[in-house]
Amino acid sequence: MSGSPSSGPSPSATPVFDPVSETLVRVNYSETDQMGVVYHANYVVWLDVARTEHMRRTGLSYREVEERGVRLAVGEIGLRYRQPARYDDLVRVRCWVRDLASRRIVFGYAIEHAESGRLLATATTSMMVLDAAMRLTRLPDDVAARLHPVPDPVRV
Repeated sequence: MSGSPSSGPSPSATPVFDPVSETLVRVNYSETDQMGVVYHANYVVWLDVARTEHMRRTGLSYREVEERGVRLAVGEIGLRYRQPARYDDLVRVRCWVRDLASRRIVFGYAIEHAESGRLLATATTSMMVLDAAMRLTRLPDDVAARLHPVPDPVRV
């Protein structure tokens, strides 16, 4: 009976996933500065990659949210550097939802050396929910239902 409504999960079913996602990044030589460490602005790129993958793991990609006329724009970012990452390091970026409101999502991050587990940096991003005209709007209920705030797994 393929194609029948009972043949699989309903489109509104919320997938089950770990509320703290992990994304691995290998430090590229072009990401380092003259001191041989990752240039500070590259951490912001890694946050974006981790946040995008975190959303994808909920079963709804950024692209799908944008196709519905909703934008998630960075309104605030906080980044605390603790130890340097260096060329060719394998870095793990853990991402989770810290807080969820009708017009704002706050994500938390822990950036770690994947092999040693050393904490390299912690971060937060506060995302504003905007419509296609870039005005504040409400996060659609079905999107909000996929994002579950959890306690910080590390001190941010």
